[in-house]
Amino acid sequence: MEEKKPIKVVILCGGRGTRLVEETEYRPKPMVHVGDRPILTHIMDIYSGYGFKDFILTLGYKGAMIKDYFLNFDYYTNDFTIDLGEGKVITPHTRRHPDWRITLANTGEETLTGGRIKRIEQYIEGDTFMLTYGDGVSDIEIDQLLNYHRKMGKIATVTGVHPMTRFGELDIEDGLVKEFREKPQVKTGLINGGFFVFQREVFDYLSEDGSLEREPLENLARDGELAIFPHDGFWHCMDTYRDMEHLNEIWASGDAPWKQ
Repeated sequence: MEEKKPIKVVILCGGRGTRLVEETEYRPKPMVHVGDRPILTHIMDIYSGYGFKDFILTLGYKGAMIKDYFLNFDYYTNDFTIDLGEGKVITPHTRRHPDWRITLANTGEETLTGGRIKRIEQYIEGDTFMLTYGDGVSDIEIDQLLNYHRKMGKIATVTGVHPMTRFGELDIEDGLVKEFREKPQVKTGLINGGFFVFQREVFDYLSEDGSLEREPLENLARDGELAIFPHDGFWHCMDTYRDMEHLNEIWASGDAPWKQ
């Protein structure tokens, strides 16, 4: 059945990012830069590239910095000229101006992920919405994810991904290293990579003081209402300082797999 309302994209932006304290001491993790802009905007670009441009950002830790960024988006993302002699006339030289609609919702500084989602229920207008974390990028095809969710007909779909190992992988034969792969992607086993699709019935599984990753997903799985969309392509989260450096290296190469 065709959606009557635009599908909202919820991005969890409220956590403290304690494993990336070198950066998150000063800013929320979604505002840590990959290249010359926050990773949050890279994630929004992924969805926007498939036509999903209506976002809800769940704010918490240092959320005012995210509000300020989007309130002053033109000035943070473009060159501009200030003419002080003419009453401070500001002329932006526009390079990038996405047609996004963004709801910035305060969901509490210490709130867990499930509680953050529960607190934005009022902003979900249709039967279906998407959700992901504010620190992970992927070359996932969002339209295929959504089609898979509709085909499965469940309340929730989670994207299963192959994580990057934190250690080099050795291919050994007869006591010799035949190949060394620096931090390759694990080929066996899937983990929660975010990029969820939910029906609004998921709110019945959520509480304002709980985590999404515990009882809600466990209970959805128990009830046979949690589908998994396996993604074999690129996925990487920014959990540590080394992750941030690696993502910046990939972006600087000019061949970032998630780039739209």
